[in-house]
Amino acid sequence: MHVPDGFINAPVSAATAVVAAGAIAVSLRGARRELGSERAAPLAGLVAAFVFAVQMLNFPVAGGTSGHLLGGALAAILVGPYTGVLCVSVVLLMQAILFADGGLTALGVNITCMAIVTTVVAYVLFRGLVKVLPRTRRSVTAASFVAALVSVPASAIAFTLIYAIGGTADVSIGRVATAMVGVHLLIGLGEAVITALTVGAVLAVRPDLVYGARGLEQRLKLRVNGELVDAPDTGPVPVPVAARSRRTVWIAGLMTSLVLAGFVSFYASADPDGLERVAADHGIAERAEEHAAADSPLADYGVKDIEGARLSGGLAGVIGVGLTVVAGTGVFWVVRRRRSGETSDAAPPVNKPSDPDPDTAPPANKHTGTDTDV
Repeated sequence: MHVPDGFINAPVSAATAVVAAGAIAVSLRGARRELGSERAAPLAGLVAAFVFAVQMLNFPVAGGTSGHLLGGALAAILVGPYTGVLCVSVVLLMQAILFADGGLTALGVNITCMAIVTTVVAYVLFRGLVKVLPRTRRSVTAASFVAALVSVPASAIAFTLIYAIGGTADVSIGRVATAMVGVHLLIGLGEAVITALTVGAVLAVRPDLVYGARGLEQRLKLRVNGELVDAPDTGPVPVPVAARSRRTVWIAGLMTSLVLAGFVSFYASADPDGLERVAADHGIAERAEEHAAADSPLADYGVKDIEGARLSGGLAGVIGVGLTVVAGTGVFWVVRRRRSGETSDAAPPVNKPSDPDPDTAPPANKHTGTDTDV
């Protein structure tokens, strides 16, 4: 759903760029709270790299049309809504500058539709669902599915509204809206499956690393004189020994991203995605302008002067994942460092016991209500 240059006129493109810049500024402040510790920066960078990798995997939907992950819901649930906006924005920036995917003048439109709208809609819906559903991992996974499903057509509606204001082709907005929402409902199903599977996998290994699952612990109930009472609080929930290290999770996630982008992407659908199909069917595509980075060595997800589509595309994917994880981690490390600096300037250190680090502290004996509780 990457909007190219030429679809939206200059004034509206500039306005969306202002909106995107404002949202990123707000997200930078919010992400300082969400990241928590400097060790969270590499994980957030990994989420950005994973979104980049999965976006290369176009899957067929219907009628010669394909779709791909947008990633706003997944990022928001894994690392928080503010950090999620930044994750997807980093991905879109890398794609536009290095891979000529998504126009440079349309970057504000793409960030607004694909990063801001998807993240906000998904996380608001997700939080509402987890409050009313049972406090279990299955409920978190189910809420992830629904939130991701709704976020994609919401993004399509946002694009349609922007096009109604600043579109450069004289087309029926009603027909564009119907086509965009219809095809992106189908794409949303794919997004929902990918999001739910990923969130469920992380929950099974390290539930403490899923931002959207924080605060969902249940106390063990004990029956005393025929009545159920809360068991005493004996400390933090233990993390399985085999999965206690964040480094292990990070390495596994990075290897998965590299395999997806470097190998699996070769088998992705070559059909046009939802926006490309709608644009072609309604006379919008002819308004597209040549990308300013069309001569980039990585344009169109291939390495220039490398023979063979499989090798060229695979190398481009691997390079993209590597650059995204480095850029994302750098951004989040700086954000976290700034928070640490502001905290130290605001108040002197207080001598009190620090919270145990889940990666280094021995597990304490606290129980949850069931084996499936988060």
